[in-house]
Amino acid sequence: MSRTLFDGPIADRAQQAIDTFHPDVVRDVQAAVGRDQVVVVGMAWNPHVAQARKALDEANIGYTYLEYGSYVSQWKERLAIKMWSGWPTFPQVYVSGTLIGGNARLREMLKDGSLRTLLDADKGEEKDNAAG
Repeated sequence: MSRTLFDGPIADRAQQAIDTFHPDVVRDVQAAVGRDQVVVVGMAWNPHVAQARKALDEANIGYTYLEYGSYVSQWKERLAIKMWSGWPTFPQVYVSGTLIGGNARLREMLKDGSLRTLLDADKGEEKDNAAG
């Protein structure tokens, strides 16, 4: 069962507060997700972030890593990212512009081969676009 999200109107002042809450951070993450095939957004001291990065390193999969503080710093910047993505925890792993989830989902996809399949399919599309 999926979680119900607020789908009603948002007051102009509330929307303005959302739109102006660390927009530089959101723009940086959006740019990386739009540009790079694999992006990990995380924070220092978080073992799940370290595990995700280690899993990608061991699989020889390149990625862009964006780090925003630790448990004691930059919580507002991380909150802006969570508000933008809708994902409540870190790491946030993006593949080919799609949020796939966090460390657990990444490791599942590495184990069952679906991450490699997704990456290879994306590379095939890039090759086709360059040839066409």
